[in-house]
Amino acid sequence: MALLIELAGRTFALEHDGPGSPQPADGGLLLPPGRVALLHGLGDALFYRHGQNSWSPCGWRRLTEPPLRIANPQRRVTADDDVWDDPARHHSSAVAALDAGDGNVLLLGALGLGVPRLSADRDAIAGWYESGAAPWFAAYGPEEEVFAAYTRHLAARLGSSDRRAGNVWCSWYAYYETITEQQLAKDLDDLRGLPFDVVQVDDGWEELVGDWQPNQKFPSGMRALADRITDAGMTPGLWLAPFIALPGASISQRRPELLLRDARGERVIAGSNWGSGYYALDLSRPDTLDYLGELTQRVVHDWGFKYLKLDFINAGAVPGSRLDGAEREQSYRDAIALIRRVAGDDVYLLGSGAILLPSLGILDGLRSGPDVAPMWQNYASDDPSDAMARNAVVNAVHRLWHQPLVEVDPDVVYFRSRLNLLTDQQLAWLRDLADVCRFRAISDPPSWLTPTELEEMTGYLSARPEIARSGRYAYTIDGRIADFTAAITPAAAAYPIS
Repeated sequence: MALLIELAGRTFALEHDGPGSPQPADGGLLLPPGRVALLHGLGDALFYRHGQNSWSPCGWRRLTEPPLRIANPQRRVTADDDVWDDPARHHSSAVAALDAGDGNVLLLGALGLGVPRLSADRDAIAGWYESGAAPWFAAYGPEEEVFAAYTRHLAARLGSSDRRAGNVWCSWYAYYETITEQQLAKDLDDLRGLPFDVVQVDDGWEELVGDWQPNQKFPSGMRALADRITDAGMTPGLWLAPFIALPGASISQRRPELLLRDARGERVIAGSNWGSGYYALDLSRPDTLDYLGELTQRVVHDWGFKYLKLDFINAGAVPGSRLDGAEREQSYRDAIALIRRVAGDDVYLLGSGAILLPSLGILDGLRSGPDVAPMWQNYASDDPSDAMARNAVVNAVHRLWHQPLVEVDPDVVYFRSRLNLLTDQQLAWLRDLADVCRFRAISDPPSWLTPTELEEMTGYLSARPEIARSGRYAYTIDGRIADFTAAITPAAAAYPIS
């Protein structure tokens, strides 16, 4: 069906194949479920691309420019939704927008699950669902207003969280997988009395990804470690990747029925890391959910960890043959909902590799970009999903509109000079962004810091600045301008350091 609609005084041509007709809604129009297309008449506009998961690139590109995407096919399987990749046309997950160039944007956003996708060219912006059908929200007006209206509709339909993690110390960017119980014990003594709320033990504690028992580097066990963190006055946190398993993990060998299969019956490779491809669990199976419930019970209630970083969870929604034809995003949502029920409402759940819409109302925080490696750019890579600080800043800034729905985690900031290639300007961007997100995470062991660095870190963590947005990439922090334009567009004017 084709018809004309009006959004904020501007007329657009709408085509849709669903039942019903557009209805007025808070801040815009509700469009019928199914496939929709708007003739926008905006010409060579800037297109906002929203990535499918935490690491998928987000940002604005002109329609005549090449699409923003991950070119490396192996990396794309890990860090985006490879099924709907398009090297020729601009494409997006869940929501997209076009910048009219006059201070207004046209937004089209999904209001349900089923792998909603969007694409655009110089004539039209279109949206559809891979499976099933749900309504769409369309709005036109100032950027901040239309994204805010979209978040209100998402919160009403899928939920939101206002829980805050506080100041987090994590082990990853100091030790990576070489973490040990002995080293953590020393760090906990040094962290005692500093303004941290959570100590999160990252990858390297487990036997193998998929085998969630402590390895030989943690001879006292995980309950003892959680108790030690609690005794130091902080909440124990733990890294898990509950939806995946490496081929050598015992679950892959002894319980292969829990692994997701493709149409040929082969195990689905959901991505690559740790020098190998990894398998996805089939979250549509009751016995897989039983396994996840037992794992959550052990980690939270038996061991005592009250902050969980759930990593690589986009693997729960990769394509595959699920029980009774279960929809992949709904299977993902059902699994994280189970983890929430077993863990309890007092446990903070952070998703990394998380997918926005099916995570809403369940997870408390979402990682907003790739890992913040202690280097700004990797000379050997231009992959927008690679672990480097600039990629993390670019992605997080373009996801700040998530804030009414879930806490935005921009990953760590640095104060150390040891093993750190970031300039003062780049460090300032990271710290300002963490302030804007109101999510501060640090991975610097206190013993690595000079007295001046330790004082700077303590002062930063103790501050509670007032934040206000003043532009697409500009904010004020206690009245001081923090403009990320030069980080996102390197040719822009230099960022002022004060």
